[in-house]
Amino acid sequence: MAAFTVRVELHSASEPDYQILHAAMETRGFSRYITSDDGITYHLPTAEYNREGNFTRQQVLDSAKIAASTTGKKYAILVTESAGRTWVGLAVKSQYSQPRRA
Repeated sequence: MAAFTVRVELHSASEPDYQILHAAMETRGFSRYITSDDGITYHLPTAEYNREGNFTRQQVLDSAKIAASTTGKKYAILVTESAGRTWVGLAVKSQYSQPRRA
């Protein structure tokens, strides 16, 4: 199973535009969280998403493009397929009672 990190930047966007994006990405199977090998779930940085499954980078990009287009904004998307990810400083999901805002 492949793991992807996806960055979506909306141009000239406001908070409500990113809320639309977050919902559209979630509907298409993207998550704003990442889980470590020891089972702890962390928030990804703003406007970054995780997608795991038997997909190609192009399939992930195409899905993210559909989600981004729902905002009506111009956008830039970067899809990175991962052989492993390491991080520091991400907030643990349980520290928040609500999803983080963009």
